Amino acid sequence: MGRMVTPAPAPNRSNEEQLRQLRFLHRVARLATTARTWDELLETIVNETRDALHADVSSLYLLDRDGSHLTLAATNGLDRYQIGRARVPLGEGVTGRVAASQTAMIVADVKQDPHFMWVRGIDQRRYVASMLSVPLSWHDQIVGVLNVQTEALRDFDPADAAQLSAIADLLAGIVQKGRQQREAEAQVVALQRLDEARTELIALVTHELRTPLAVVRAYADLLADDPPLEGRPSRDPARRAQREAWYQGAIDQVDRLDRLVDSILASIRPNAEGPVEVAPIDVGALLEDLVVELKPLLRQHRVEHHVEVRRHALADPPRLRQIIEHLIENAVKYAPPDTTITVDVTLVEGVVRLGVGDEGPGIPVEWRERIFEPYARRDTHTARGSGIGLYAARRLAEAMGARLWCEPAPGSGARFVLALPAAVAV
Repeated sequence: MGRMVTPAPAPNRSNEEQLRQLRFLHRVARLATTARTWDELLETIVNETRDALHADVSSLYLLDRDGSHLTLAATNGLDRYQIGRARVPLGEGVTGRVAASQTAMIVADVKQDPHFMWVRGIDQRRYVASMLSVPLSWHDQIVGVLNVQTEALRDFDPADAAQLSAIADLLAGIVQKGRQQREAEAQVVALQRLDEARTELIALVTHELRTPLAVVRAYADLLADDPPLEGRPSRDPARRAQREAWYQGAIDQVDRLDRLVDSILASIRPNAEGPVEVAPIDVGALLEDLVVELKPLLRQHRVEHHVEVRRHALADPPRLRQIIEHLIENAVKYAPPDTTITVDVTLVEGVVRLGVGDEGPGIPVEWRERIFEPYARRDTHTARGSGIGLYAARRLAEAMGARLWCEPAPGSGARFVLALPAAVAV
């Protein structure tokens, strides 16, 4: 029958034996902390433990995260194929009882102990006679169980239990922290793979969208290709104007989809166009050019732009253009028709600030950071966002060392501010 024991140093052990044990513990600690991999760490533990206790088998079981089973994590005497496969229910068998009680157990003869459990795939009864099992606990929480076993009958004593418990106490924290680090690293790798797969999928889908968009644009051009009037009046000017309006509406939507594809690609690969190359750029002049280019998008809004004097900032021109387009399109999307969109350029303590404000519903304080998260959408009665534009704009800004934030607009609405390092005017 197995017996629970409270490990305590045996009084008859010599000072030399105790010194040998201390040297062993120091060696185990050094080897465990210098192990290059998780598997090497566990192998070091079971090998040193077996040799220290003059046993034939040493095995380490770790408690699963759900706390219901212990799984074989390392062994140097059992079937190594069962590592990660053999499981013992908590509270069952010698190993499970030791984990549940957090108390060491000595089994003089496993064949006579009704609690000894045969684990599927590891027929220990064939060559294991005696067993000593101790818990690994960390901050009063069970981490696992460390076992040593012998092929011949052996009467493990409290001093053996004390020595194995000392090893377990030393290793519990090392094992727990190593396990947490390994799990964290595995989670990082899994997230990286998931992000890579997401990026590739989005890139593939957006790339495939380019062709049908080009085809739609070509067909729209063909449908709008009216024969020239050659000095004669149109027989149906109203219908001709209507077709022109429909054509322009279709092209506007194709352009919008094109910009959305660009936004998606920019959000997942802000440096896809190559390394960032900042240079002095006249922000006011670029802003004025963009307002003209985006006139079809702004046709339902009034636009006021204020530039105090010529301001030059250090920026990457293509990325800066994309950011301003995102901000203006966002203002158009959320501001009601026939309202004013204000764009301005100012200099504040050596920083050029480009602002885009609207007269829309505004953005509550709790949303002013969330709107820059990927796919975060704040639906309003005026528009529904895709959750891509502002996320892409901030990533593009960060890629060239700029900052982008949201603040309340004077009166009502929202104002987005892009802060760029100022440069000497040229």
